[in-house]
Amino acid sequence: MPDDTPSRVLRLPQAPDAIELRHLRAFVAVAEELNFGRAAARLYLSQPALSRQIKGLERLVGCDLLNRSTHRVELTLAGEALLDRARTLLSGVDDAIATTRSIGGEASGRAGRLWRPIADHNRAGGDLGQMGVEYETLLAEFEPPPEVAVRPVKAGGVPALRLAPPDASPSRVLYLHGGGFVMGSAYGYRPLAGALAVAAGCEVVVPDYRLAPDFPFPAALDDAAGAYLWLLEAAPPERVVIAADSSGASLALSLLLALKDKGLPLPGGAALFCPWIDLAHTVLEEEPAGPQLVVTGRMMRQCVDHYLAGRSLDDPLLSPLASPGRLRGLPPLLLQAGTGDHLVGDARRLAEEASEQDVDARLELYPVATHGFHLFWTFLPEAARALDQAGRFVRDVTAASARHRTGS
Repeated sequence: MPDDTPSRVLRLPQAPDAIELRHLRAFVAVAEELNFGRAAARLYLSQPALSRQIKGLERLVGCDLLNRSTHRVELTLAGEALLDRARTLLSGVDDAIATTRSIGGEASGRAGRLWRPIADHNRAGGDLGQMGVEYETLLAEFEPPPEVAVRPVKAGGVPALRLAPPDASPSRVLYLHGGGFVMGSAYGYRPLAGALAVAAGCEVVVPDYRLAPDFPFPAALDDAAGAYLWLLEAAPPERVVIAADSSGASLALSLLLALKDKGLPLPGGAALFCPWIDLAHTVLEEEPAGPQLVVTGRMMRQCVDHYLAGRSLDDPLLSPLASPGRLRGLPPLLLQAGTGDHLVGDARRLAEEASEQDVDARLELYPVATHGFHLFWTFLPEAARALDQAGRFVRDVTAASARHRTGS
């Protein structure tokens, strides 16, 4: 009986992972030149190397792509079928890389321009009050996601903002903003906290904790603790995650250790963005040039001096990495930093110390050059990706903690 089924190319399993772009580039060059010598010159390869790449590709696809003779090179039917598709694929990859490099460079440049007023003021030795104004101006460049509802609350007596996405889960995030303990505000951090709320699918509460120099340590820690305990009135501790950036990460770690010392319930986890943990490391050994170096050694010394107001860094709540075993027993940690951030060493060291003390610590590094890159989530792809990962972390640790508590 005749077969009325339309003829078609059989779909085989996906291409072997061992096929590389260089294999396809070699094949296209030979197919277009129909000459190994010219193709090799075009790719700046030796003919034997080019021949090995073609043979490797044929071995991986499982058929001959070229008919070779002493004087001629011809495409087989399989080679003809591959040629246009390979051209399209390589063109798409090249276009994607070119676009990414263009956008990446533009986005990085935009971040640098936004930081520039603060960096210039910093290098000129300006006062922290004016730098705080410049910081709020930078934060005001962005808006929270439109779907996020923002309203003021009193979190354990501390003025705060609550940011809630649609259909929020029962989980909660306590966000401790950065700013060197002397700058930043809950209002200024609405955009970043709102983006995290959307990524995590839950409410984020940002306390307007007291700042130095008017209110040195432990005022900020007391406010953070009050806001955290207030959150526990609405959600069990395993449903709460602490998130923070830069100096806020140091405050978050102090909070975790203070809770542990007092025997109070710990949260389900903590996500720390570009953490500045080692307050004793107040002189940068190498300060890279460029507008994206915002926190210089001079500024770090100023911030720490205002924050401590004469208190010694021997306090284990302030120097957790200098106290053996202090991190043991903490909940899972997500640490995110930029590879070009001059404080990336703090994230690496915290991840190492935590892991050695049996803490589940995950370190994620992103190819960006600026400290606090999460602030630029509206246009910096790495920041958007990092917040997506942070949102997934919040969902995962709170769900896992809840399952562990119920024994399910």
